[in-house]
Amino acid sequence: MISHKPAVAAMVAFCATLTLAAQDITTADQYFQQVSDRYAQVTDYECKLAITAGKTAMVGNLIYHAPTLLRIDFAQPSGQVIAFDGQILTVYVPEYRAVLSQSVGSNTGGAGASLATRDGLRMMRRSYSAAFESTPEAVALEGSGGERVIRLMLTRKTVAEGFRTIIVSISPESKLIRRLEGLTLANERFTFDFTGLRINQNIPETRFIYDSPASANMYNNFLFNSDDTKD
Repeated sequence: MISHKPAVAAMVAFCATLTLAAQDITTADQYFQQVSDRYAQVTDYECKLAITAGKTAMVGNLIYHAPTLLRIDFAQPSGQVIAFDGQILTVYVPEYRAVLSQSVGSNTGGAGASLATRDGLRMMRRSYSAAFESTPEAVALEGSGGERVIRLMLTRKTVAEGFRTIIVSISPESKLIRRLEGLTLANERFTFDFTGLRINQNIPETRFIYDSPASANMYNNFLFNSDDTKD
């Protein structure tokens, strides 16, 4: 009689190996949760920010303090400033000597804050489905000189979202966002590059205070009337 014990033992070992391997697999949603958890530990950060929209390029220094303080001082276009204190969004456009001010209600969910924040990631996880763009392995980030990232493809769950898809490039060592690429409903592509990121620097809140030039023209509630932000 031929013993089947070796075959059975091999099958059991193979199944055990598959089980262990399955336990080591991280899904895209689980990985995105890990990134979100990482940002929950970030109290503030500072970095260089580069924004491209079509042929338009903007470069500046970004500071952020949880949960809502944000300021970007641009070198390109020179002198332009965006500041958000949790209630008022202020944009200074030196070309027109104009200060644009917008009251932001609580129901906007911090619209002035960057997507690369704790609340921004929470919003994205709620509103978008995550998948690895092509592979769960790190790949070269285009135009970065060989830097490698994990790339997640986020697809909107409802038609209410402004971006049809968002590609999130994440540094695998730090689990911090290196690049965001958003595609709008009109097929316009926006790219946000975060470089030189320094987290938890105890940035004082005074750095977020913006005093507009006395000679600038003021335009209040340039996006919508503040009453429109209320239910």
